[in-house]
Amino acid sequence: MSATVTLQQLTDQLEALEAEAAEAISAAADAEALEQLRVGLLGKKGRLSGVLGAMGKLPGNERPLVGQRANVLKTQVQSLLGERLLAVKQAAMEARIAAETLDVTAPPLGVPMGHRHPLISTTEEIVDLFCGLGYQVEEGPEVETDHHNFTALNIPPDHPARDMQDTFYLKDNLLLRTHTSPVQIRHLETNPPPVRIVAPGRVYRRDAVDATHSPVFHQVEVLAIDEGLDFSHLRGTVMAFLKAFFGDLPVRFRASYFPFTEPSAEVDVQWRGRWLEVMGCGMVDPAVLEGLGLDPERWSGFAAGLGVERFCMVRHGIDDIRRLYTSDLRFLEQF
Repeated sequence: MSATVTLQQLTDQLEALEAEAAEAISAAADAEALEQLRVGLLGKKGRLSGVLGAMGKLPGNERPLVGQRANVLKTQVQSLLGERLLAVKQAAMEARIAAETLDVTAPPLGVPMGHRHPLISTTEEIVDLFCGLGYQVEEGPEVETDHHNFTALNIPPDHPARDMQDTFYLKDNLLLRTHTSPVQIRHLETNPPPVRIVAPGRVYRRDAVDATHSPVFHQVEVLAIDEGLDFSHLRGTVMAFLKAFFGDLPVRFRASYFPFTEPSAEVDVQWRGRWLEVMGCGMVDPAVLEGLGLDPERWSGFAAGLGVERFCMVRHGIDDIRRLYTSDLRFLEQF
């Protein structure tokens, strides 16, 4: 710029700058280009600042005219920059939406194959093993009567065993079953011996939830009633089942107590260096047979029961029973 400037020269520069700014802003393709234009036009070292810097060489009465025109230009440029930035962002969003559009009417490319829950697969394996030993599957209602769940199994009212199997009571004489033994009672009421049944199903007890207990869990029970059955038949059946499920592991029987069997035993397997309780069993108590109208002098039998969750946790090395109920795919996809 020459050493001397006139009002007309500065006015012409502002007019030219206005036209150039409008054209450059309208041609800017993105926000980064607009920011560069803003700095080049309105920054401390921008073109508008250069014009205003030369304003000091004008006579005092002409300076306000240039300053007023420069302020109008600054406002116009800021407005154009804002409008163009909004338009650029809108265009970018529309392009992104168009590129990422999902056609929900299109058929899926593929559906992931599901598989059985580990509790279901464990139950099926247990039931299959007993079916291979000649047992048939029987099922019954989860809402039971007090008679079928307790009294018919030699657990009369006020019997201490009821405390160990405290359950959820419904109206009148109904409750949620605490074991699948009622299925055995219902079957014997309508089917005379000999019988060999396996009864899988969901059961309920008022247990506090922790790593090894749940108020809702699953059982499988077996019952055999025939002439001449004794404890050796029970032991042989249990040993054959455990060997098929766990492999050739050490097994021991410990004397125990159940109201509906006599004698009774707990069954342990030696798993990873320690004894682990896995089943309860025993010979059917004669009082149960008499209650069903069966002659205990002629008929004898045995029963055994196990918790599916325990077998599943041992088989797969699961450390917390609650993992089986959370429906967490990160856990379930491992099986």
